[in-house]
Amino acid sequence: MPGIRRLSPPPLLQRPGRFYHVQVHANGHAKGDRSQEDTMTTLATIGSGSDRSTNSGRVELDDREVADLAAHLQGELVRPGDPAYEQARRVWNGSINRLPGLIARCASRDDVIAAVRFARRNNVLVAVRGGGHSFPGHSVCDDGLVIDLSLMNGIRVDPEARTARVQAGALLGDLDRATQEHGLAVPSGIVTHTGVAGLTLGGGLGWLMRKFGLAIDQLLAVDLVTADGGLVRASDTENPELFWGVRGGGGNFGIVTEFEFRLNPVGPIVMAGPVFWSGADSAKVLRFYREWIAEAPDELMTMVVHRRAADVPYIPAELRGKPVVAVVSCYAGAVDDGERVLRPLKEFGSPVLDLCRPKPFLEHQSMFDASYPSGWWYYMKACDVAKLTDEVIDITVENATAITSPLTAFPIWQGGGAMARVAEDDTAFHGRAAGHTFNINAATENADGFERERDWVRSFWSDLAPFHTSVYVNFLMDEGEERVRQAYGEAKYARLRALKRAWDPDNFFRLNQNVAPSPVAG
Repeated sequence: MPGIRRLSPPPLLQRPGRFYHVQVHANGHAKGDRSQEDTMTTLATIGSGSDRSTNSGRVELDDREVADLAAHLQGELVRPGDPAYEQARRVWNGSINRLPGLIARCASRDDVIAAVRFARRNNVLVAVRGGGHSFPGHSVCDDGLVIDLSLMNGIRVDPEARTARVQAGALLGDLDRATQEHGLAVPSGIVTHTGVAGLTLGGGLGWLMRKFGLAIDQLLAVDLVTADGGLVRASDTENPELFWGVRGGGGNFGIVTEFEFRLNPVGPIVMAGPVFWSGADSAKVLRFYREWIAEAPDELMTMVVHRRAADVPYIPAELRGKPVVAVVSCYAGAVDDGERVLRPLKEFGSPVLDLCRPKPFLEHQSMFDASYPSGWWYYMKACDVAKLTDEVIDITVENATAITSPLTAFPIWQGGGAMARVAEDDTAFHGRAAGHTFNINAATENADGFERERDWVRSFWSDLAPFHTSVYVNFLMDEGEERVRQAYGEAKYARLRALKRAWDPDNFFRLNQNVAPSPVAG
């Protein structure tokens, strides 16, 4: 690939013309027969977020190949039947139940390279796991190989340069704790057990985005393992088109093993937290909120949450289970200024609970963790809207009253600020001009009631259809090519397809919000 600067990768292993179809059983023994195949073979059935697989959890491989991969990993190779297998295959969304044939728990970028080359040699489907938070379950597959980066969670902070180098298995909480030691932060998400990698590669919405932009707007460079098992660096000056693509294009172009971020001064104390009103006041609150945020400074980021009040210690017993609407705020500036800006909100109407106060930024970052634990069943559909018009507000209120699960809570994110001032064409992320992002998310503890909640999500989303503008790619389920195209817009989608053709022409990395390579001009 002319013009590409590589980071001294090992020699590329050639794909063989023959390989053995061998079933690797839970006991590690194998037997099989010779095949003449030399085509890309899909060894998995990938379903929607609510599918329950009954497949056997196998990859058809020569056990010598498997043993060779295990011997070359600094981490570990987990097989069906191993003590660690059941836990290692589980992901955050409990509605995903897939059985990979192998799980390579990588401890270094050399491990990632070895796993990619193993998969290419043997035509094995690959899923890539960072934090395992993918809503549709793209971080695990049936019968293929999971490249698990969770052991690669190192973080190096340079407080003088205000930069951080972050390995791809780190979680947002790891990054927050490391940077807040120095009063610094990277714009990131709202649940600290989310993976840095997946959040960043999709764009990175969070509490600091109106002040400092998205996570990708503070990204300086990435190290990335390519589909041929090479290693490259991408930044504004090295492989700049690839760098454009990874800032919003997800995992379509390779496996990022390390991120380099610019850091920003934040906290350690911020004015933040929710103010609650009765759900019966939702329409009044939303109309007040619409006017109040019209002149909001960049330091203020808010979201509106509708739900039944959670059964958690900080909610009074008499409110738990009752419909509420909350405006949750984070003021990324001086606490005194935040108190002044937030005073009209705190004084509006008759709040039933006010938890907005000066607090450590770390505390605020983790406030939603208990509301989105691992193992619950989750389903979502999302959309951006230009404004909270009266029609949008009425639709929101009507659907909020239909929530039945005590675990369902849907946020409406405020847009604008710094993220909207980055030029739309500067990154692959699409939708910087969106006024608000609806993340219509339903949750149940298990299968009980899940279909009912899923139907509620779909109905709500359909009611908002006349007002849809764009959609955040990290908030998509498995919704098909057209929705991925909508997430990027026609021009960016075409550019991403050309980039995919240059870096992954066989669509090796396809368990993601997939952008298929554009056809070669004939």
